[in-house]
Amino acid sequence: MGLIQYIFSNPPQYDMFIILVATITFSLCFHEFAHGYIAYRLGDNTAAHAGRLTLNPIAHLDPMGSLMMLFIGFGYAKPVPVNPMNLKNPRQDMIKIAFAGPASNLFLCFSGCMAIRILYKNLVVVVYNQGIPHHLDLNLAGNALLIFSIINMMLAIFNLIPIHPLDGGQIFGSILSKRNAELAWKLQTYGPQVLFGIIIFGMFSGFSIIAFIMKPFMYLVFLLSGLPA
Repeated sequence: MGLIQYIFSNPPQYDMFIILVATITFSLCFHEFAHGYIAYRLGDNTAAHAGRLTLNPIAHLDPMGSLMMLFIGFGYAKPVPVNPMNLKNPRQDMIKIAFAGPASNLFLCFSGCMAIRILYKNLVVVVYNQGIPHHLDLNLAGNALLIFSIINMMLAIFNLIPIHPLDGGQIFGSILSKRNAELAWKLQTYGPQVLFGIIIFGMFSGFSIIAFIMKPFMYLVFLLSGLPA
């Protein structure tokens, strides 16, 4: 079930719902803005002309992707348009543009982790001194920062999976196309079906390959934040 579950839980968790919606909305918009900004810096103003060089959610959120996030728990934003013909080095520049999205989420994750370290340094020291390894009681702001950091780490790692249409697929495909153009084309063509199959398999089998990949990086967020995992 998607984010809407927090409203209909017993008792309703309105604060969690607001934190998640705000975090995911901002993080997705920042991700897409990063794609467009790097493309603009590399000579392609397609995103700029489309009004995508902004953090305004209206410019980036996809109606269907947003509804899926609310009711299913998995969604997406509108991809930023890029015209490789406007780039000086299309293959290399497209890799940079693709990586800009996950890199922006890693930046947000790191910023959130550093904020936790600064704001909750004394609290963490007390917890460790008392030998309590779990259930660190942060206030609402602390929980919001932790959720913010975790979600951005998840967005970064998920988008770096080398399957189209994810950013990792674009990066891997651009590198592969130089050696095996036919295989790169096949991966691009069938990538969405493979990704959809992996997601559906996780939903119905109870074992998520994506969650398995992300789990070590969740521990990394706690490590960077200085919190007990």
